[in-house]
Parts: sequence; C-alpha cells; structure tokens
Amino acid sequence: MHRFAPGFGSKARLAKNSARQINSRFNSSRNYASKDIKFGFEARTLMLRGVEELADAVKVTMGPKGRNVVLEQSFGAPKVTKDGVTVAKCIEFEDKVKNVGVKQVANATNDVAGDGTTCATVLTRAIFTEGCKSVASGVNAMDLRLGVQMISTSEEIAQVGIISANGERKIGELIAKAMEKVGKEGSSPFQ
Repeated sequence: MHRFAPGFGSKARLAKNSARQINSRFNSSRNYASKDIKFGFEARTLMLRGVEELADAVKVTMGPKGRNVVLEQSFGAPKVTKDGVTVAKCIEFEDKVKNVGVKQVANATNDVAGDGTTCATVLTRAIFTEGCKSVASGVNAMDLRLGVQMISTSEEIAQVGIISANGERKIGELIAKAMEKVGKEGSSPFQ
C-alpha cells in the first residue's frame, strides 16, 4: 500500500471537481428533467446540418429544368413531385434541432407567395451558412440579425435603389416613390 502526502487526496479531488466544472461551462447541451436543451456552437452546428440536408433535397426541384423527387409515403404508391415545399414537408430528421428553421421558411413562402419555396430554401441556406461563419469569427449575433431584417421604410427602399442604380441618388428616390404608390403587392412597368 502506498502512502500519500497529507492532504493529497483532497487536492486530487479538488482538481477533479475543478476540471468537471470547467468542462460543464464549455459544454453546450444540458439535460434538464428529460428535456434535451442545446445552445451555442452545438445547436448552430446541428441546425446548419439540417438546413444543408433539406436544401440539398429541395434544390434539385428548382427552376424550369428542375428534376422530380420521389417521396415514399406510409400508404399507397410513392409520390412524384417537383414542388419544393412538398419535399420540405416530407423530410423529418430524427434530431429535433435539425428540423428547426428552414422548414418554416419554405412554409411561410408558400403561404405568402404560393411559389418560390425552393428559391427561399436555397437563399436561407446561404444566409444561414454565412451567418454561422460570422458568429464563429466573433460577430455579435444580434448585430447580424439586424443586418438581415426586412426593410420597411421609404428611406431603406431608397438606399437599396441607390445601390442598385450604381450610386444614382435620384433613381433610388424615384424607386422609393414608385414603391410607395403601388405598395408592396403592386407592379410597375419600367422602361
């Protein structure tokens, strides 16, 4: 039997407990009363995987040369479709965190516009991927959120118009005025 210096056992126990506390601070998931909670890097990584897998499945249906997707159904024959939102609705991941996000974009686009779900899904993938890269490099997530919010004021519309017109302020202001007159649902033929 080995004899240790006095107090060695308590120091070893203290070091073990300190290491456990440090590891728990960096661990990004917790299990509270049978609820699995994920946050931080782990949650972003899982959500990004879900967005990428769903976008990969949906993007083949994009555009006039889009391809069909065969969907297995619980009953009857498989369904063949070229509709992005139908493909998105049929995909269900085992990990619930992977299901968050991009499906809501496809459904909201379908509800508002009735079409364009595949394009919205592919754009969401690109925006979310770049957002995750930015957050990983140290950008504040809330500042990033402000940068991707929808524009609503006439001044913001004019800013977009000025950028689109290569810095021509008058053209940007004309675009903003035209948007005010026709509204967001209207159309205006430009020559």
